[in-house]
Amino acid sequence: MDQEDRIALFLDYENLALGARDHHGGRAFDFRPIADALAERGRVVVRRAYADWSYFDEDRRMLTRSHVELIEIPQRMGASRKNAADIKMAVDAVELAFERGYISTFVICTGDSDFTPLVHKLRELNKRVIGVGVEKSTSALLPPACDEFLYYDRLEGVDVLPVRGRRGRPARAAEPQQAEAVEQEQVEPERPPAAEEPVRDADALAVLVAQTVAGLQGSSDGEVTASRLKRTLLRKDPTFSESDYGFRTFGELLRHLAGLNVVELAEGPAKGDPEVSLPEHGDQEVAFALLRSVVADLAGSGGPVALSGLKNQLRRARPEFSEKKLGYRSFLQFCKAAATANEVALAWSADADDYLLTPRQG
Repeated sequence: MDQEDRIALFLDYENLALGARDHHGGRAFDFRPIADALAERGRVVVRRAYADWSYFDEDRRMLTRSHVELIEIPQRMGASRKNAADIKMAVDAVELAFERGYISTFVICTGDSDFTPLVHKLRELNKRVIGVGVEKSTSALLPPACDEFLYYDRLEGVDVLPVRGRRGRPARAAEPQQAEAVEQEQVEPERPPAAEEPVRDADALAVLVAQTVAGLQGSSDGEVTASRLKRTLLRKDPTFSESDYGFRTFGELLRHLAGLNVVELAEGPAKGDPEVSLPEHGDQEVAFALLRSVVADLAGSGGPVALSGLKNQLRRARPEFSEKKLGYRSFLQFCKAAATANEVALAWSADADDYLLTPRQG
């Protein structure tokens, strides 16, 4: 049976086109990168774009070639035109959700937070919602509401041009030397090219993946596959993308983390979808040994060691230490695991109002 997702695409075109032109050095909006990104996610069966098309003549031809249905929103005064487009698009999306049960995914292309209630309603109707917007013109409220959010700027095929300064004109005629001086004064300094978005912290990535795998393993008895892990990461952060960390595919990211002993990979139920788990040995044993050693050193000079401040002592001995990379949600949970493994003794002290650790006996 064909399990391919059926996708309905709705574009708030004015929001996208103006956002792209304002923040991409005046470059026109290109629909092709969005079409390519959606082709990787399923079969697009509905494509609709909403705007007053008298303002977007060239864009209209480009969208028509891509088989996008153009919904005309006639010119009205002020904000009423924008509201009319929003209302029409929202009504059409909800109507389609009821009338076309086979459509499983709705793609809402806009950065306008006014569409957040629409996203909530579609998800309430058991529809997957993907948002698409220009990063600098997208409301912070919209991405967390979606199942997945794609920033147009980061899609393959989108070239962001730096905004350049424009040459000013002299206010009046002058002597040649004076005119040259005036022109030089009025030339706006050329802005440096927009800096590329910094690559996200690799350590934070390791922590995120390890904690997510640990949570999935603890919440169910089923195996944690790569596809399930990716879906969960997107639920935590709809803007998550392995490309932000420099990886071409999610599988490549997992193989990198496996090489760092953050996770282990095994053959999964389907080809290309490996099972992901936390290492049973390796870094965890090293971390337990570090804890045992530090507690023994501190206990030898002053008795039981309080939990408060102990993590800093471990980091002095090993600066890269992080219990979160091992899948633990807190340092206390890590210490409890070490106590269960008989590496240290851990007990609550009412007098100290803290947990106290001592080296294991024997």
